[in-house]
Amino acid sequence: QKNNLKMLVQEYISILPEELAMARNKEIEEGGWDKIYFAWAGVTDRSAGHYYRVQGPRFLIEFDNTQNNANHIHTVWRDFDGDFGRDLLREHYKSAH
Repeated sequence: QKNNLKMLVQEYISILPEELAMARNKEIEEGGWDKIYFAWAGVTDRSAGHYYRVQGPRFLIEFDNTQNNANHIHTVWRDFDGDFGRDLLREHYKSAH
């Protein structure tokens, strides 16, 4: 399970510019993988809405696929040191849906 979690986090990091990706990897390695948690809500197949989060001491990844019969995904990487506690996913829903 830990390897699956690492691979999932790396999927998000892999789309970042190289400098930022290196910083994220360093931050996670220094903080320790044992402080990163995964949570799931919803069904375990693609037939209905589902949500997951990956949370570490300084970041939160959210994956939300609960709209339109589970065919519309939102994903957010939140940095607790940089987004000032804003609920970016909620803001997006209010402004774009």
